[in-house]
Amino acid sequence: MPTTGSIIQTERIVALNDNPVRSGGYVLYWMQASQRSEYNHALEYAILKANELRKPLIVFFGITDSFPEANQRHYRFMLEGLREVEASLRKRGIGMLIWHKSPELGVVELAEDAALVISDTGYLRIQREWRSYVAEHIEAPVVQVESDVIVPVQTASPKEEYSAATFRPKLNRVLRRFLVPLKESRPRIDSLNTGYESFDIADVEKSLSKLSIDRSVGMVGELRGGTREAKRQLDTFLRYKMRHYSKLRNDPTKDVLSKMSPYLHFGQISPLYIALRILGSRGLGKAAFLEELIVRRELSMNFVSYNRNYDSLGGLPTWAKGTLAKHGRDNREHVYSLEELERGATHDSYWNSAQLEMVLTGKMHGYMRMYWGKKILEWSESVDDAYKTALILNNKYELDGRDPNGFTGVAWCFGKHDHPWSERPVFGKVRYMNANGLKRKFDADRYVERIDRLVQHGE
Repeated sequence: MPTTGSIIQTERIVALNDNPVRSGGYVLYWMQASQRSEYNHALEYAILKANELRKPLIVFFGITDSFPEANQRHYRFMLEGLREVEASLRKRGIGMLIWHKSPELGVVELAEDAALVISDTGYLRIQREWRSYVAEHIEAPVVQVESDVIVPVQTASPKEEYSAATFRPKLNRVLRRFLVPLKESRPRIDSLNTGYESFDIADVEKSLSKLSIDRSVGMVGELRGGTREAKRQLDTFLRYKMRHYSKLRNDPTKDVLSKMSPYLHFGQISPLYIALRILGSRGLGKAAFLEELIVRRELSMNFVSYNRNYDSLGGLPTWAKGTLAKHGRDNREHVYSLEELERGATHDSYWNSAQLEMVLTGKMHGYMRMYWGKKILEWSESVDDAYKTALILNNKYELDGRDPNGFTGVAWCFGKHDHPWSERPVFGKVRYMNANGLKRKFDADRYVERIDRLVQHGE
């Protein structure tokens, strides 16, 4: 594996319009998905182009109050990371503008004096709409650089993949070429005095108070945003947990997970950086972790990129939609409302604990997340209600909700990226999970006791 050099593969770079480079005052990097100053291909490409054009580089980030389903829990985590990015860029002589404005509008305004606009890549519908709007409404060229996957989505596969089994060999054929370290560059021209006012985020709580956002969800105490904290968590994983990961990752009573997903969600750490650290480490657990980080995670980007119905039942495979429809009128032994589920007020103490873990910490253990979604399907009046409920709760409370992994995880509970199983009531041929399965894998009652202590402490 290469250990030196700085390579931005051409497959990462896509022109979003055909406009020629202009004689503007600066190169503009619109940072939105990749919220970091390290291992950021879009940023490094922007520095490269700014140096070629002998112009300063300005980094822009737009904070919208209306990102779908985001609340103060998510905004706080994001602002903690952005504060660190701003300081890190300053050390490199790069000015960062943060505006309290919908990002696509801010970019269009700033692009009036930009020679070239660079953006990172977003996979969700709203992120793609933002980039399309910018490309259509400015005179400067817009170049998108993909940095939040190891292998660019279209390079990995030109179409939606059925499952990890069909996706994995395609990914593995090209993976090695993209496992290349990214070296930082420094701009030739200082841009610290941009001439524009910026939204002050030095005091995160104060800046949060100025946003018109949903404040119905409480903050989380354990996880803090930012690249520095992400790397600290990764160091802890490598040193103490990875050797146990392959055997104990499905046991929520054991603390062996990496906690990387919230940081990956906000782009505060690069998946490439993580993969290179894992590959360069010693010990067990590498293969199992890289399967999740690369194959499973990038399969989710494949899903949301190629399937316009990624956030509804329409995104499921034909067999899953058919079997769920066939059993749509089956009798449900238990039916709970959204409010009851949100409070963790079901007959199932294991499910309740999973829900409360998510509400209190912003993160549910991955194995319990599967069980959680399956039971929502079993306990809802209709399949459509179940799907909507799972998305509402996941996106509202999870720090890593509202992203390709979140949408794909919910879809998996309803048959996505899976295969038909033995037919049974309600589920049809969709995979079934029950409490006895939890007990066979780990001490489920111990998990409940741990969450009970968490609830008591939280109160």
